[in-house]
Amino acid sequence: MGDPNQSSLYPASFTLLGIPGLEEAHTWIAFLICLMYVTALAGNSIMLLVIGREPGLHSPMFFFICFLSTTDIFLSSATIPKMLAIMWLQAREISFDSCIAQMVFIHLFTGVESGILVAMAFDRYMAICRPLRYRVILTDRLVVKLGLTALLRPLLIVLPFILLIKRLHFCKATILPHSYCEHMGIAKLACSDIRVNVVYGLTGALLVFSVDLVLIGLSYSLILRAVLRLPTKEARVKAFSTCGSHVSVMMVFYTPALFSFLTHRFGHHVPRFVHILLANFYVVLPPMLNPIIYGVKTKQIRESILRTFQKKRSN
Repeated sequence: MGDPNQSSLYPASFTLLGIPGLEEAHTWIAFLICLMYVTALAGNSIMLLVIGREPGLHSPMFFFICFLSTTDIFLSSATIPKMLAIMWLQAREISFDSCIAQMVFIHLFTGVESGILVAMAFDRYMAICRPLRYRVILTDRLVVKLGLTALLRPLLIVLPFILLIKRLHFCKATILPHSYCEHMGIAKLACSDIRVNVVYGLTGALLVFSVDLVLIGLSYSLILRAVLRLPTKEARVKAFSTCGSHVSVMMVFYTPALFSFLTHRFGHHVPRFVHILLANFYVVLPPMLNPIIYGVKTKQIRESILRTFQKKRSN
């Protein structure tokens, strides 16, 4: 027989409600999310295929785009299938260990994506402000190091979440009013003190997002200063266009991320269904839009995609 105290510490499973307050619309919301998910998988897979097959795209900028596409696939796949099962099949139960694993993946890949966006801002800074030293500094070795840093930094921050959750006592509350498992949502179900979880979660998020936003802001302020010094309007427009896709992707990622983060902690006046609905779209909207933005705004990728499909048609 198992330890009777253990069952009170760690519930066997949690129940995910989906989007409380919008249960009647679950079918249609799930259809929209499924469509966005399929688009995200197709778009990011095409990006990886095209960049991998085109030697002309084997440069730091496009390697970072590959990292971003891979992260987007993992981030959306860690949440969307279970979300669709909840809304379409009423499969609301998730085991304790699966919930912890999903929590780790969500926070990990969110942090990885933020780190990649910092690396991409640095890439644009080097390309515009230090073009003669671009290939000297941004070597393949440095690109790999930046990618590993983007992965290891959030991993070191997220792993303690497991211990912080497992130290808590869960009494009877096992219902998560959400579509997926995340740190504070689980912690709020505990019947023990969660102040350590709150402080560590807030500190970890600030270390990632605040530092990254400062670095990105610094990079683009230097880029802006350099662009405004260019002698001709055509040169300035060209320089701005090379940054347009990156700025768009950053806005798509950080705007809902910060809204969800701040609402969870301070937005008690925000209706729960609004918060949960936006949190759901947050894990699929950036993965869907990122390849579209790069495919439309990046000339090299757009031309490579057209050539790839033209070759397939001719065959």
